[in-house]
Amino acid sequence: MIEADFIIVGAGSAGCVLANRLSADGRHSVLLLEAGPVDSNRWIQIPLGYGKLFADPRTNWMFQSEPQPELGGRRMIQPRGKVLGGSSSINGLLYVRGQVEDYLHWHQDGLTEWGWDEVLRCFRKAEDQQHGADDWHGAGGPLAVSDQRSPHPIADAFLAACEEYGLPRTRDFNGASQEGCGYYQVTARGGRRWSTAKGYLHPVMGRPNLHVRTEAQAQKIVFEGRRAVGLRFTQAGVAQEARARREVILAGGSFASPQLLQVSGVGPADWLRDRLGVEVVADLPGVGQNLQDHLQSRIVVRATRGETVNDVVRNPIRSAIAGLDWALRGKGPLTYSAGIAGAFLRTQPERLATPDIQFMLIPFSTDRMGTSLHDFSGFTGSVCWLHPASRGSVMAVSTDMAVAPRIDPNYLSAESDRLGLVAGLRHLRRVLRQPALRPWVAGEVDPPAELDGDDALLDYVRRTTGTIYHPTSTVRMGGAQDAGAPLDGRLRVRGVGGLRVVDASVLPELVSGNTNAAVVMIAERGAELILQDG
Repeated sequence: MIEADFIIVGAGSAGCVLANRLSADGRHSVLLLEAGPVDSNRWIQIPLGYGKLFADPRTNWMFQSEPQPELGGRRMIQPRGKVLGGSSSINGLLYVRGQVEDYLHWHQDGLTEWGWDEVLRCFRKAEDQQHGADDWHGAGGPLAVSDQRSPHPIADAFLAACEEYGLPRTRDFNGASQEGCGYYQVTARGGRRWSTAKGYLHPVMGRPNLHVRTEAQAQKIVFEGRRAVGLRFTQAGVAQEARARREVILAGGSFASPQLLQVSGVGPADWLRDRLGVEVVADLPGVGQNLQDHLQSRIVVRATRGETVNDVVRNPIRSAIAGLDWALRGKGPLTYSAGIAGAFLRTQPERLATPDIQFMLIPFSTDRMGTSLHDFSGFTGSVCWLHPASRGSVMAVSTDMAVAPRIDPNYLSAESDRLGLVAGLRHLRRVLRQPALRPWVAGEVDPPAELDGDDALLDYVRRTTGTIYHPTSTVRMGGAQDAGAPLDGRLRVRGVGGLRVVDASVLPELVSGNTNAAVVMIAERGAELILQDG
């Protein structure tokens, strides 16, 4: 029998942070379990390598959604990291915190442990900002945050077009105001990915009180009465059990954490009894509900000049030069993140106080992520609707954790989401048609320029829109008066003892932007709460 004070399930974006912080003073022993391998895949280190990792089952769970009625019955890929570092090892690297107002709402809704001062302090604690510390940013933390290493002329033209459209230029989407246009910062250093495994875990692997096991698949939380006391897992096909002297902490993300709770008897009682046939430990109907995600719709543009990533990939000599540029200098096309530049703006400035759409400029084009690039010079403008009202679910369908859960995001079920994406496409088109971009644009390929009208654009959205990979809120936290939330404000699972969840699933609502920075902050604050509770 393995014993530790804390058992952390999942060495992803949150789990690596927790393992570092909970083992730091040497007083507590920590067992960190990860179902995937070590993060030695070379494409993990290369920022642009995320395109290779989207369809690699060695590092990716390769989940798919249920058929989505509002998307013509399409199933949507749901990539999640299955490797040390989790999704921070395979994501698009953008460092975006969301809006201050997102976190102010948490506190207003009764989450007193999550006031803006505490949230900002944890963001700053995590960060090693290239530009140094200031009121908004930290320096010396484990998470490297850097500028783009290789600005692109198309991105420069795109930002000039945004300014022509009336958007202010900003150097910092994570400062006092999110609104504006600029280059994105990324979780990288020297042109190489800086995952939470790289920043938080690898430097402390030698601690005698920290034990990391990879290829270790969680199977079931062990309860004595209504208290979690351990975990059953398999490693190399061998069933094992670990005992937690203090707490079991789930950090498996928005799909795995609710699934593990459900197969262990924590969740909606009817589903647990009738569908899974498991004994109910705690009837918590909210476990697996409230799934939220961002969708993106894209405009593919044919470029007038052969300076896109499409052109580099198609040319063996240019590809070789790009590889050398990255290996020797940490620069060039291989350093590009999922979007290198972009903007946040309001579709209705007269009515809205904060941005509701996000743009990303991507210096390549493809039919969908993870597939081959187009055989022409092309780039992509992407629009993300920041405030989706659609809500879905994640439900275990088997007591075997190796069987994927049923993931049903219920995309575009809310009318506001459909209207928001169409409005976002119209704004993006206007930006792409500004004078600054005319020398670069040979034509709009998909959707073609002649496709217009709200109904036609909505049909295009239904046929082509995809997730931007931000699933959250399936085991959300809530204040004392929020009886439907499975977690309290200290991330403890209600109705049981010795059990917490610390990952993207705890967000009460999806933040206004990319989610990785928020998950790192959640884990920093979660570790503090765990240690405070003694």
